[in-house]
Amino acid sequence: MDPPEPNGTDSSGSDPVDPQIKPRFEELPPAVLARIERNRQRALLLRQARLAHTAPSVGDGAVTAKVSKTIDSGAGFFIEEEEDNSEQRTNIVQKPAPVMEPDYLVCEECSKPFMDSYLSNSFDLSVCDKCRDNEEKHRLISRTEAKQQFLLKDCDLDLRPPPLRFVLRKNPHNPRWGDMKLYLKTQVEKRSLEVWGSEEALEEARENREENREVQKQKRFNKKVKELRRAVRSSVFRKDLITHQHDYGSEELLDADEELFRKVCKTCGHQLTFEKM
Repeated sequence: MDPPEPNGTDSSGSDPVDPQIKPRFEELPPAVLARIERNRQRALLLRQARLAHTAPSVGDGAVTAKVSKTIDSGAGFFIEEEEDNSEQRTNIVQKPAPVMEPDYLVCEECSKPFMDSYLSNSFDLSVCDKCRDNEEKHRLISRTEAKQQFLLKDCDLDLRPPPLRFVLRKNPHNPRWGDMKLYLKTQVEKRSLEVWGSEEALEEARENREENREVQKQKRFNKKVKELRRAVRSSVFRKDLITHQHDYGSEELLDADEELFRKVCKTCGHQLTFEKM
């Protein structure tokens, strides 16, 4: 029995799988398992083609190897000569690698098998390129739109298992900004139902958020009106900064109880008391 190859396959082309690792593969989605199987089959086909190219066959799967003998030249070195006797040739038999039928994915729209597609590679969705609907069903939406329209948080997109897959695109508003994350709309809708439980709960949450938005909008409007009124009042009011000069006149009033004299300002009514010596 030949020793196992470095890539984990033996000479017969079979793949020994560790029993502790096998349950992990069974937990993967079917599309991921199909992609792994396709890659394994391609590797086997490439290996078979490489062996057929590097080892020319003589007969049915046999490879000949020439036998050489060493001759002492007597001058301090040895000479290797190849023997031409065909009886001494050794036949090395190489079994061809098995040819396996590739596993195809089945399109969810047309039920036809296919190998690869944009949606299967980017979003793990079994839909062929012919059935892809970029306008409505398989439309891509930005991360901001997914959070606002379906009321999702960052943890719902990145941490809730399994994390939603996305593709990166240049920002159309400014290429120097960071790349945009685009999600598949159908997968975002499914995630929103997982978070909110039902379409009715999602719609109710949207209405509550819209009402709160209107309340906050009205509060901001009232605050701006109040600030505008305060600004108008302050512009109308003019403070008299001229220093007031009292005009007491010449009339003096005598307070008999206190034995003091007082004068009254004709303008503001201020009283000045004084005592005469």
